[in-house]
Amino acid sequence: GGRANRGSIARDGRPLAEAKPERLQKVLAQAGIGSRREMEEWIAAGRISVNGMAAHLGQSVVPTDKIKIGGRLVNVRFTTARTPRVVMYHKPEGEIVSRDDPEGRPSVFNALPRIRGGRWIAVGRLDFNTSGLLLFTTSGELANKLTHPSSELVRDYAVRVLGELTLEAQQQLLSGIELEDGPASFASLADAGGEGANHWYRVTLFEGRNREVRRMIEAVGCTVSRLIRVRYGPFSLPPQLKRGRVHELDEAEVKALMRELEKMIKPAEIPQEGA
Repeated sequence: GGRANRGSIARDGRPLAEAKPERLQKVLAQAGIGSRREMEEWIAAGRISVNGMAAHLGQSVVPTDKIKIGGRLVNVRFTTARTPRVVMYHKPEGEIVSRDDPEGRPSVFNALPRIRGGRWIAVGRLDFNTSGLLLFTTSGELANKLTHPSSELVRDYAVRVLGELTLEAQQQLLSGIELEDGPASFASLADAGGEGANHWYRVTLFEGRNREVRRMIEAVGCTVSRLIRVRYGPFSLPPQLKRGRVHELDEAEVKALMRELEKMIKPAEIPQEGA
């Protein structure tokens, strides 16, 4: 296939010859419209059309196709020739990981570089009063892979704890405690020093449930007074990256990351319901 496109030029002036036909649900997921599974559900429900005809599951599309969702034309970009962009952001406390907040609190998205024809997608979230490493990418598919439970990416936090975390409590946190949404445990917990009532620890987790670190510490009778995420999978918070600043990965780093993820997540592990 693809030959028919040989002479045509994309809107941004690049030849389209390198864009091979791609699965419709993949193209829509890459555009950040939703997960592949959601896109498959929308296709099955008849919400998506290609060149005026109802789309069907498993359909492939090329850049010249007109894709509509609920009758509205969507501008999708074929990413075959482009590497997704990835940025690391040092989130300060007091910013929300959401584009719009009814309370009008500052959003992390305001600090990110502006991009044409795409949008930043947050990889997971950090609480309003949690600071530290937050990742963003332009690829919905990459964001899904980085947050998918089967990728088991390690999250490393510096936690300042108010109250005494006894050895018994530390052991409980490592062997597992019951939270309202199921058992949780730290993969590691190390003393990181500190004076007075507050004490620092380094903890690691292999999942990212809502407010998980805070809830675990509260479950053993202590309080988290500060929480900083210092690592997420292969990414560590660069010591020179000041709070509120962004560092973008170069193309080679993004490609290396994508190769690593391909090895970690076997396609069979991602449930393909409805396919």
